[in-house]
Amino acid sequence: MKEFVEYIARQLVDQPDGVVIEEEMKNDKLILKLKVQQSDVGKVIGKRGRTAFALRTLAAAVGKKYGKKVAVEVVD
Repeated sequence: MKEFVEYIARQLVDQPDGVVIEEEMKNDKLILKLKVQQSDVGKVIGKRGRTAFALRTLAAAVGKKYGKKVAVEVVD
């Protein structure tokens, strides 16, 4: 799961080496905290949050396939 989100995030940003994902379990839900360079935050969020929404949707779909609830948070 983490690798999937990391791969997509690295494709979106200008500085792929700055992509870091931390995993956290909360109430039976996997939370992936996505950290990118300050200059790349806008690219991950997208206009009106559409890119971030799409990333969350993809992560949730893959998680559902494995029977897990997944959330993605973009951390400044």
